[in-house]
Amino acid sequence: MRQAQTLNEAQLRRVIQYCRSRRHPARDETIILFSFYAGLRAKELAGLTRGNVFDEERNVREQFILSAAQSKGGKTRTVYLNQRLRRALAEYAAGLNLSDPNKALFESQKGGHFSANTMCQLFLDIYKAVGLKDASSHSGRRTYITRLANKGVGVRLLAALAGHSHISTTQRYIDVNAEQLSAAVELL
Repeated sequence: MRQAQTLNEAQLRRVIQYCRSRRHPARDETIILFSFYAGLRAKELAGLTRGNVFDEERNVREQFILSAAQSKGGKTRTVYLNQRLRRALAEYAAGLNLSDPNKALFESQKGGHFSANTMCQLFLDIYKAVGLKDASSHSGRRTYITRLANKGVGVRLLAALAGHSHISTTQRYIDVNAEQLSAAVELL
């Protein structure tokens, strides 16, 4: 099976711009940003609740625990939210009723949680519309891991952030391209 495409900054900007033209622009843009800046899987995004991300005072958390039921492999893990994602979530919260912490963070057309399959389909629809034929719901996750690796984050930290039990799994996510190879030899 072919790996999901990693996206560069220009492609990500195109995706975000397209999301802003959709029926649910804030939701769709925030889902994309969550994928790229927290590295969550479609299943994990689909299972997020408002209480995961917002505290009792309705502030965006800096980190939260993804429960075993929400994650792959039945293991809990801590998800860390960077400043850009926290700002996007704060903007997204303006259109949400945060009184029920158990309510889906991203509501489907029917008003409840997305299924994992429906979340995958949302990603495919968005990527197809902007001409990214090899992108999938895992593209944000692969891009997240690759970008952190390119910035020198060690594979053990990457595995912990991704929720991988084995670093060999994490290593398969790191995309290598000509620009990186060229920059690497310049370090000599």
